[in-house]
Amino acid sequence: MSLRPQGCLLRLAHSYGVQTAYYDVTRQRQPAAPDALLAVLQALGCPVANPEDAPNAYREYQQTIWNRVLEPVTVTWNGQPPAVTVRLPHSLAETRLEWHLQLGDGGVWRGDWSGDTGEIRETTEIDGAGYIRRRLILPGEIPLGYHRLTLDLPGMAVESLIISTPAAVYSPATPRRWGVFLPLYALHSANSWGGGDLADLGRLMEWLAEWDGGLLATLPLLPVFTDTEGEVSPYLPVSRRLWNEFYVDINTIPELAECPTALKIMDLADFQKEADSLRHLPLVDYQRQMALKRRVLEELSKSFFSRDAARFAAGNPLAEDYARFRAARERLGSSWRGWPAAARSGSLREDDYDEATRRYHLYVQYLMHRQLTALGDRARDLDLSLCLDLPAGVHPDGYDVWREGDLFLSDITVGAPPDTVFPQGQNWTFPPLHPERLREHGYRYFIESLRHHLRPAGVLRIDHVMGLHRLFCIPHGQEPSRGVYLRYRADELYAILALESHRSRTAIVGEDLGIVPGYVRPAMRKYGLNRMYILHYELAGGGPELAAVPSRVLAALNTHDMPPFAGFWQGKDITERQQLGILDDAGAATERKDLIKTQKALLSFLKQTDWLAEPTDDISAIIRACLAFLAASRAGMVLVNLEDLWLETRPQNIPSSSSRYPSWRRKARYPFEEFCTMPPVVGTLQIVNELRRAGKR
Repeated sequence: MSLRPQGCLLRLAHSYGVQTAYYDVTRQRQPAAPDALLAVLQALGCPVANPEDAPNAYREYQQTIWNRVLEPVTVTWNGQPPAVTVRLPHSLAETRLEWHLQLGDGGVWRGDWSGDTGEIRETTEIDGAGYIRRRLILPGEIPLGYHRLTLDLPGMAVESLIISTPAAVYSPATPRRWGVFLPLYALHSANSWGGGDLADLGRLMEWLAEWDGGLLATLPLLPVFTDTEGEVSPYLPVSRRLWNEFYVDINTIPELAECPTALKIMDLADFQKEADSLRHLPLVDYQRQMALKRRVLEELSKSFFSRDAARFAAGNPLAEDYARFRAARERLGSSWRGWPAAARSGSLREDDYDEATRRYHLYVQYLMHRQLTALGDRARDLDLSLCLDLPAGVHPDGYDVWREGDLFLSDITVGAPPDTVFPQGQNWTFPPLHPERLREHGYRYFIESLRHHLRPAGVLRIDHVMGLHRLFCIPHGQEPSRGVYLRYRADELYAILALESHRSRTAIVGEDLGIVPGYVRPAMRKYGLNRMYILHYELAGGGPELAAVPSRVLAALNTHDMPPFAGFWQGKDITERQQLGILDDAGAATERKDLIKTQKALLSFLKQTDWLAEPTDDISAIIRACLAFLAASRAGMVLVNLEDLWLETRPQNIPSSSSRYPSWRRKARYPFEEFCTMPPVVGTLQIVNELRRAGKR
């Protein structure tokens, strides 16, 4: 190896998919620190402790790659014959290769390649051993789906997953849809026990259908640790493959009428008093509310475990395993990292958990599955789409990391590099997935996570869609500024998205806000993903470009990570972030100056395009004008944040505010029964509906 250790370290990092530099928000190239590169390489399993180890580690890596006869995954688009890469030592270069393809539908294709078949793409020599790489074509078009190719070699057989997929994700035949957004925990009604549940979501859906709305969006409905105080962010779930029992609608459970002990619990004075107290809190108290609901659900799980629930358990080993994990957590401790060795490594014994607790956690997963499936079916009957959200990561102490530990890089966390909004960078605390192990497992975990959401959803939003390409990884103990990017096989992930979205007939939206590498949006266009057009972001350009709203976008005024429009317009978010220490005085002063410029530019634009007769101080009129502009645009989907319509000023979440702000807990100011008849709400939605239906002004 002629390269010096430092140069070889950079080459080694590149081979493992670790970027050795990135461009910051000012477009200045920032080289990665050697210790950060080493830490991420070590997390990936590379045998390198210091730069001096890099030459040998690079040689080992090359040997591993050239000894890999088939890539773990091969993609073919639109049923075209797959082009398979085969690496062989020179001693087998002329060997006749027999193969068989196990199709996803059970069929089998067989064939062989002679020694001189296929185009030679590369030859190399490592430590005196020669290798050849050929490109071989499987004959004939293969059906869409997942297929398993097996190649027979002397003394061994090697396999590769063949993904045959449409060229782009599913696109519905009914464009120009509109709908509303509200976090489910924030949605509450006279029947709520504090925060909202699936019954509340169903009522909102029926009401929206009366207004001809076609989209109902909320935040992730995945499980979080509601049984203890701590992190309740829907973007740091326990699992991406199960549901949050916090949202179970107890009142419509059929078994309730057959369980007198559960009914008696609900009639108790202390129970009613606690429910009333939770109902009147301005913030959702997850721990108290879940404890109240559990008193009933636990009794139901003990008294009535229906035939359907038993069938669900038999057909859902993941839910059964998850129930054991949650039960063990209650006996062994809240973090599995402190459990005894066997349990920590994924092996649970019966005395590690209480059987009744396991039964409870399995039962509530059954209830959520049943209720959410019914809600998704009802949405389709109403020609309406539930818009669900797939987070970019999971809680480091959660079920997925415990059960799928070899897929996660537990020595590093994901975040974002410093930018103008967060000059110190961000650490999102969840571990990234191992790119190559994910491939070696045939992307099973990613597919399961997708299918879990796609069953009830008509639209799925992919949080931080840049993560299909790369994630910013921070070694433990380091500041975000010391992180590096880790690359993924984006074409393979897009292929799975395309295939699964067609199977479920679900549209895909990619959250592409913030610092977006130049290759991400062209890839989204190529594979048919909808972008996000958020007016809050677009205003940063000064206003005139607001006229060009693309067609393949989900358009809205803001997102859950931004202040509502009234708070933004009045600069209250600037004051709040200043008080929280996220913004310093100089940064706040700059933002206030920029806000004045933005206000003038937007008002001028709305007047010039006839959405406002004259510039005004009436925030409601400005919001109606902005929503009318979006509704009349070419955008395929338009979402209205219901809180904007009653001039809410406080955000649902302030990123990087930690425990200083009650993120993910604030209830909507008005209950459903009240806001659904408020003139500012129904009047604005009527305008949006008319403009969407007209297709033009």
